Amino acid sequence: MDGYKYMTIVEWSKNYISSKNLHPNDRFLSENELCSIHGVSRQTVRQALKCLESEDIICRVRGSGTFVKKSTATIAEKNSAVRNVGVISTYFSDYIFPQIVTGIEGVLNKAGIAMQMAITHNQVLEESEALKTMIANGVQGLIIEPSKSALPNPNTELYQEIKKRNLPIVFFNAKYPWADFPYTAMNDELAGKVATDYLFECGHTRISGIFALDDIQGHKRYSGFMKSCIEHNIRSAEKDVLWFATGDKSELFHFARKKLLALLSESTAVVCYNDELAIKLLRFCRENNINVPNDVSVIGIDDSKISVLCDVALTTVRHPHQLLGITAAEMLLQQMEYPHQNVEDVIYMPELKIRESVKRI
Repeated sequence: MDGYKYMTIVEWSKNYISSKNLHPNDRFLSENELCSIHGVSRQTVRQALKCLESEDIICRVRGSGTFVKKSTATIAEKNSAVRNVGVISTYFSDYIFPQIVTGIEGVLNKAGIAMQMAITHNQVLEESEALKTMIANGVQGLIIEPSKSALPNPNTELYQEIKKRNLPIVFFNAKYPWADFPYTAMNDELAGKVATDYLFECGHTRISGIFALDDIQGHKRYSGFMKSCIEHNIRSAEKDVLWFATGDKSELFHFARKKLLALLSESTAVVCYNDELAIKLLRFCRENNINVPNDVSVIGIDDSKISVLCDVALTTVRHPHQLLGITAAEMLLQQMEYPHQNVEDVIYMPELKIRESVKRI
């Protein structure tokens, strides 16, 4: 529980400096005093002090103590002049994430709102640190892509604390099942079904799937895959699914090589969790003398830029990309402007993009 008091101590310290009318170079409370006042560990206090130091509110001098560096009146004046929003994404540098963030940034810029960006690498600990830092930095709202959204999350109490502060949040791409916040995403279950239905339409009946086990999108896309198989009376579909953890996708084609080869030998088509995985599968097939689409057809989801840059242009299901970012930002602005008004979820319908990686049989 100490970790969740980190941002409370930061805000309490700012109020303390203001209420005591402390000025630059005045002595601030020691670590021991803060531990005693708040009943928390020294590690939690050090996290709070580190944040206050990064904001230039205090400075620590070895052997002398902690001192006020900037009055809270100066901080308040600065914060009131600039509105800012925190954006937390699992990744950024590649795939569809830059387009989503571009959509968010365009809306915020037009509204005169600055954007703070953090990347979690799909790690819940990094998500926790990003949330705490942004709240301590005084963001007026948060746009978040959840990390490992299909698994139990240790940050639930932190999100409850944020809700108590009436800080608006919008999730994108997915949201935690327990989270009472609006979100925008593609209909991932329908995306999985559209992809699988198309393979059946092309004459395939031996269809396998590869899905992420730790993200809600993976579960929903699997659900769509299974619904299509059941509708087409395929009773063995569950046995033809390979699950992977998103953090292991780069190693999947090494440690599961034999299982993948066995799966491909029994299938004429594969539904992949997303384009990134599908491209890796195309490379794996080429390295093992498996021709796509003649030996096996491959279909992805997301319609990323890389889907047309590979040896065989990828048939895929289109994700809304930049539009999703625009929608997330507009939903957040709506909450910020009308805090007592309910904001509805916005779910986009998938669209099939037919290219060369699927063969009719």
